[in-house]
Amino acid sequence: MEKRNKITLHQLFWYFIFFSIAGLIIETLYCFITTGNIESRKGLIWGPFCPVYGVGAVVLIVFLNKYQDNYWKLFIYGELLGAVTEYILSYILEAIYGIRFWDYSYLSYNLNGRICAAYSIYWGFLAILLMKLIKPVLDKLIAKITGKYQKQIDLGIFLFLCIDALVTVWAIHSFETRIIANYYDEEITLNSLEQSKFFCDEQMLTTFPNLRVVLRNGEQVFIKDIITQK
Repeated sequence: MEKRNKITLHQLFWYFIFFSIAGLIIETLYCFITTGNIESRKGLIWGPFCPVYGVGAVVLIVFLNKYQDNYWKLFIYGELLGAVTEYILSYILEAIYGIRFWDYSYLSYNLNGRICAAYSIYWGFLAILLMKLIKPVLDKLIAKITGKYQKQIDLGIFLFLCIDALVTVWAIHSFETRIIANYYDEEITLNSLEQSKFFCDEQMLTTFPNLRVVLRNGEQVFIKDIITQK
């Protein structure tokens, strides 16, 4: 592989950061354009991050880097990689949180509602845009993130993201437990953190407005609909 195709861990980390933030902005704008509403599309409880986009971008860059001069390979492999990554992430997120963050069952040619033909095609176009236009510019910006404390800065942000992810998993699990208990009119004891303004039901619903929960009969419903019914 040519020297210009080598990707460092430092670059991968900042690809993830950049596209996690960019993904959040895109999701927010898309929601506003299609619904007229501005609502949170965050994937973590702290910070402007939507990690699904960060992971997807990193996967595409790593596997497509050597094909960056071939439009057709970028498009075809981008479709396949994007679809596979989206399918796997759907399972991983559901295993962690117990819920689905997206469902394409309402679209034609979908596979278990986790991926669909239309969005797979979007991945192909996104791969070309990413590798031909965005990555070259981003590489120049990342190259400027140097200095004596570069590794310490990277490590500090990485540790923050790890803590953020762990707190997010706990907060969502706790939120779901409270909502289900309330749905079935059951008593539940809340600790001081769950009662705080940072993790209370109102704040959690504002941060993650499209969370769904699986009821005991197997039905999956939006938490916001349960709260409205109550």
